[in-house]
Amino acid sequence: MTAVPAVPATDDPRRARLLRRGLALEYATLAWNVVGIVVLAVAALGARSVALAGFGLDSLIEIGASTVVVWELSGTGEDRQRRALRLIGAGFAALAGYLLIQSTVVLATGFHPRHSALGIGWTGVTAAAMFALAAGKARTGAALDNPVLKTEGRVTLIDGLLAAAVLVGLVLNSTLGWWWADPAAGYVLVYYAVREAREIFRGH
Repeated sequence: MTAVPAVPATDDPRRARLLRRGLALEYATLAWNVVGIVVLAVAALGARSVALAGFGLDSLIEIGASTVVVWELSGTGEDRQRRALRLIGAGFAALAGYLLIQSTVVLATGFHPRHSALGIGWTGVTAAAMFALAAGKARTGAALDNPVLKTEGRVTLIDGLLAAAVLVGLVLNSTLGWWWADPAAGYVLVYYAVREAREIFRGH
């Protein structure tokens, strides 16, 4: 992947354009996930799926992360960036704890989720949308040399990967009756959430 040169602070017109692009990407992510929480809540309740419920919580964390980036881009200073990154990391840690407990309970009790056409459709479309948004954030964050935007771009990339993992679990449950694929997808979310939280706190 070709590196994107950072824009110097003196290059005001280009930097202003990049800031507007970064904000636009975050607002698009916010809008998508606000709609997603409603869709996923309906799908999770209908299918009684721990993976869909967990992905809904991930969308809530993504809303928080995007809000943090919008807040950070409106100000300056390393202290502001550090606080923004810690908030994102705390959200991932909370998600990991919830999903670890919930997925374990589902496996221990042998709970069987139902088929969810809505969940399959939404996670498939969401994966494509998040991959596109993550690519835009990575390039814009690199050009601005902004660690918060770059980190949140990784959050969005993980959101896309998690959507794909949940999609696989839902399809396996619906087509092959592999009920355990649903909580297994929850464990995939746990792994990525723990890894991202650890990287954020160790790196910053």
